[in-house]
Amino acid sequence: TSSKLLCWICLFLSVQVRMVSPAIALAFLPLLLTLIIRYRYYFMLLYRAVLIRIWKDCVTGLSREERAYQYVLTHAIPGDPDSILDAFDVWCSKVEFISNIGPKKGKVLDRLLMEHSPLTVLELGSHCGYSTIRIARSLPLGARLYSVEMDQRNAAIAEKMIRLAGFDDYTVELIVNPSDEVIPRLRSDYNLERLDFVFMDHWKKCYLPDLQLLEGSGLLGKGSIVLADNVLFPGAPKFLRYLRKSGLYEWKIHRATLEYSRGIRDGMAELVYQGIN
Repeated sequence: TSSKLLCWICLFLSVQVRMVSPAIALAFLPLLLTLIIRYRYYFMLLYRAVLIRIWKDCVTGLSREERAYQYVLTHAIPGDPDSILDAFDVWCSKVEFISNIGPKKGKVLDRLLMEHSPLTVLELGSHCGYSTIRIARSLPLGARLYSVEMDQRNAAIAEKMIRLAGFDDYTVELIVNPSDEVIPRLRSDYNLERLDFVFMDHWKKCYLPDLQLLEGSGLLGKGSIVLADNVLFPGAPKFLRYLRKSGLYEWKIHRATLEYSRGIRDGMAELVYQGIN
């Protein structure tokens, strides 16, 4: 795939070279090649996440999320969360790119869930249900996961994935609404008193306002864990600045690479709420 992309880029450059004078072209060619080599992983991401998606949307008439579900449905064992996650990982790494926590960063999530055994978990950003299934399979008996997804079409796919994995409505409750509307109603509509664990993997611009909504709701208690994905790429700079200044959290960054990619640095922020001094 990478070699095909480089061939297309070189072909494009050769066409552009013919359109300008040879002297100008030769002067800029080393710079262009340097940029291509330096940012090759980003070009690959553009190719896999955008160009292939547009092409397959047109060819198949299905959304990327629907294509992912069809692949999992035909390659995984129903009722087996591990099989479903494995099939999803193969699709994301070999077929098309979808942004989710992935297997490498997923191990950090798995470890934190095993260490803390949370009984009440909130997920912001279900998307196709990958991380929802990953969280649900690690929960102790009697625990409950509330997963929030604002996009109705993605939520429909997530619902199918979650039920295919064998999790019922009590273990995983899918809430289809924007997070800033759901969080203020968690007490009144869902009778929640405390959140033991929160996983953020929705719009990065929403990380900070949603964290502040959670603080204001009183649902974070001392020791509550918040894990936020993709804080370095695409990045959540306001969120990270707030963590440095607020004094409400003990926190650290788990550095990694972007899921299903090489060479693009990313990381997850792990927060432990300390409360107001």
